Amino acid sequence: MSHLNDGGGCDMTVTETTSATQDRSRGPKPANGKVPVYDADAHIAEPTSVWEEYADPKYRDLIAQCRIMGDGSDAMFVEGKRLRNGIAPACIPHAYGTDVTWDDIVPGSYDPAARLSVMDDEGLDAALMFPSLMLISGDINDPDIAVENARAYNRWMTDFCSEDPNRLFGMGVCPLQSVDGAVAVIEEVANAGLTGITFRPERYHGMELFSDEMNRVWSAAEHHDLTVGIHGSFGSSMPSFAKTRYENQFYVHMVCHPFEQMASVMEMVASGVLDDHPMLRVGFFESGLGWLPYWLDRLDEHKEAMGHLVPRLKRDPTEIFSEQCFVTMEAGEGEAFEQVAAMGLAHTVVWGSDYPHYDCTFPGALGELNETFAGFDDEVSALRDEVVYTNARRFMGLA
Repeated sequence: MSHLNDGGGCDMTVTETTSATQDRSRGPKPANGKVPVYDADAHIAEPTSVWEEYADPKYRDLIAQCRIMGDGSDAMFVEGKRLRNGIAPACIPHAYGTDVTWDDIVPGSYDPAARLSVMDDEGLDAALMFPSLMLISGDINDPDIAVENARAYNRWMTDFCSEDPNRLFGMGVCPLQSVDGAVAVIEEVANAGLTGITFRPERYHGMELFSDEMNRVWSAAEHHDLTVGIHGSFGSSMPSFAKTRYENQFYVHMVCHPFEQMASVMEMVASGVLDDHPMLRVGFFESGLGWLPYWLDRLDEHKEAMGHLVPRLKRDPTEIFSEQCFVTMEAGEGEAFEQVAAMGLAHTVVWGSDYPHYDCTFPGALGELNETFAGFDDEVSALRDEVVYTNARRFMGLA
């Protein structure tokens, strides 16, 4: 199977940092009239070394992992139990509906040198990377296993980014199955120099984003100046809008990203979480842009008509979102971006290639984005540099 064996192993030590803020000197800067391009929603595909080498030996067979079965197919295991068939077709460009296995994941998804080469070919100067398989680690029920699962992945991601810390940025997995564990992992993520934390929009063990327990997570992320990227996927068995209604993956994939993120925006804005944590940066990722103007307008209307039911909501939701939130656009969402820009919210938009997932545009993701912006009038077209550079750096805590 595909491996990244760089000798990182299972070193349980963490180097202390002297500051609770991001190193703002990192990342490419404009030079010779060229604005660098930041891919703010990219992915890796976890090599077997994550569970074979980076996990505490006690938990190696229990954390989320893909295994090759006797018939040559692969399957995903969680807590030592087979969860579902493998997810390789979703993690390889243009491979959905094929018989590829985890053996076939592309080197650019797990080898940092190969990833940098892909970025060079695609014209990408920096990338913020989210998990793939570990996006489904919310299916882990046992809190201790969830924490060790996150630690194994985060150690690996730290080593991955060390190949070129000026271009490779990683999001650490945050195990919300245990709030105590999540707070500890957040400190470890900060000390390791990762950019932020990520978790799914669904409720972990029924915990709401505005609960007293989650307040500790928000406080820890804010204290350490870590970016929060709420990022879903299909393939999870967590209770969700999609899973309670559908089995067909067409319907599941259509619904899971936007519906869950709409609920997350509502909870974060209307509950007072963002007002309570004014330095928190939160991104709602891989759900596109089209729903955002409608949803913020609806939230503003509900504050006006029913605001007495959410007494902690003191300001218009659009104002709150404008100050602390980010959302990703897909390269072809020209009309949606124009609507968002007309609302004065272009500064909340970042772009991600989604590489190496099956539905990414590869090769040519940046070319598609440039084509979209070339079709705007001059005023909107000029916002392209904000999306690929300025906004991304603000979201990542680099500006």
